[in-house]
Amino acid sequence: MATNQAYVDFIMGQLSALKGVSCRKMFGEYAIFVEAKVVALICRNTLFVKPTGAGRQFIGIPDEAPPYPGAKPSFQLRDEVEDGDWLTKLFTLTYEELPEPKPKAKRKTATK
Repeated sequence: MATNQAYVDFIMGQLSALKGVSCRKMFGEYAIFVEAKVVALICRNTLFVKPTGAGRQFIGIPDEAPPYPGAKPSFQLRDEVEDGDWLTKLFTLTYEELPEPKPKAKRKTATK
């Protein structure tokens, strides 16, 4: 079951107070970015936040599950998504702890 657009719109609405948040469809599901960092995935109408120490401390005892087969476990959020302020705080803490993305390698141009 793929994620429906209404759920994505709901989550993005809950995060509307967060600056630099965006969403991109990837591989049939969705990635949520804060600035250039992937902070969460939406898969099968479920929000999965990348695990961090600060996030774990904020949540307490999180439910963890992989967002897709073969993925590392993430914090699986269900009813928590109803509280936009709580969700925004979790995303802020997670963003602050995640490393900066690695720079993309420049493409080599073919020479004749």
